[in-house]
Amino acid sequence: LLGQKSGIAIASGGNYNAFIGIEAGEATTTGDNNTGIGWQALQENTTGSSNIAIGSLALTANTTGAGNIAIGTSCLLANTTGSGNVAIGVLALQDNTTGVYNLAIGVEALANNTIGTNNTAIGQDALKANTTGIKNIAIGPFALTANTTGQFNIAIGNNALIANTEG
Repeated sequence: LLGQKSGIAIASGGNYNAFIGIEAGEATTTGDNNTGIGWQALQENTTGSSNIAIGSLALTANTTGAGNIAIGTSCLLANTTGSGNVAIGVLALQDNTTGVYNLAIGVEALANNTIGTNNTAIGQDALKANTTGIKNIAIGPFALTANTTGQFNIAIGNNALIANTEG
């Protein structure tokens, strides 16, 4: 533990955690196997376990979500209970709250996703507007960027299905 208020609430049972940065892992009580590096990384985490947050505000709102990986500023910022998500890139999956098993690689990939599950977005702004859509695959910059609630779509290439919103 290194940094002001870093891991300050860890109680008996909060094992194998590493927090580096001001307020990193501040609320963690009994969560195990977490790594938080950066200002407020995993700040609100209480019992969530096996999370990795690298970057300022990465997984900052996470409380009980487990098995998440956030690498980049504000990745999975709003995530509270969502589990099994991977976000790599500034603002990737930033609005996700309870969505599970999403993969976002790229600046603002799946940025607006809240409860959508099992989505894959690779590329800048891929599936950016998605909120509740499930099981979509977007590979390439701006692929499926306007999709909000559409399901079971596959878009490969720059601007692929860029205007699709619900289909």
